[in-house]
Amino acid sequence: MSNLFWLTEEQIERLRPFFPKSRGRPRVDDRRVLSGIIFINRNGLRWCDAPSEYGPPKTLYNRWIRWSRMGVFARIMEGLASGGGEEKVVMIDATYLKAHRTASSLRAKKGGATTSAGD
Repeated sequence: MSNLFWLTEEQIERLRPFFPKSRGRPRVDDRRVLSGIIFINRNGLRWCDAPSEYGPPKTLYNRWIRWSRMGVFARIMEGLASGGGEEKVVMIDATYLKAHRTASSLRAKKGGATTSAGD
């Protein structure tokens, strides 16, 4: 797949302070695994549908679950959001309304004519 997502080295270096310390065996390549997790979440795929370039799907899933339970991803989001920049309020409206096609008609009912009281 040519449209794979890859974090840049600069992005990984910015995220690295939020990573938990490795205990015991060294972790699998953080850049590859995090890029795979982002790709899966961005595209709404199942873990088993992960492209092989990101490694085994089980590795992606295990890292996602483990780091989610540890709060790593929440700390990353908080850290990136508080890392300078102009503070402003951003509001997003995701309202979705659906009306039946006959609801758009304001005409009188077919076949019925309106008459005035003086006729």
